[in-house]
Amino acid sequence: MNIPKLPVQTRPFLWGAVVGAITLAIVGFNWGGWVTGSKAETLAGGRADAALVSALAPICVAQFRKSTDAAASLAALKVVNSWEQGDYVMKRGWATMPGDAAKPNYDVASACAAAIDKLTL
Repeated sequence: MNIPKLPVQTRPFLWGAVVGAITLAIVGFNWGGWVTGSKAETLAGGRADAALVSALAPICVAQFRKSTDAAASLAALKVVNSWEQGDYVMKRGWATMPGDAAKPNYDVASACAAAIDKLTL
């Protein structure tokens, strides 16, 4: 089997193609917004979690407003340290979604506590 010899002028072309491909990859991944599959999965998971929190926090606030002792609970929540307010909301059961007996999401409870803290009754 005879392998044809390439002309001498192809060597700079091949080196240019290799350097161009490497440069394109560096620019694409650093400044072009390209991501790997695992990075895309991580970003999508973060956005899904944020969407979950923004969708469920208003339900938590509505459950707080329906409670019989909302004014007293609001005063008690304002006394609790800001980093413990999410736990307070979880313990009171407002962050547990209707029809779901599972443990409430702490991020939802924290967002709910922040929203309740801004309420005036």
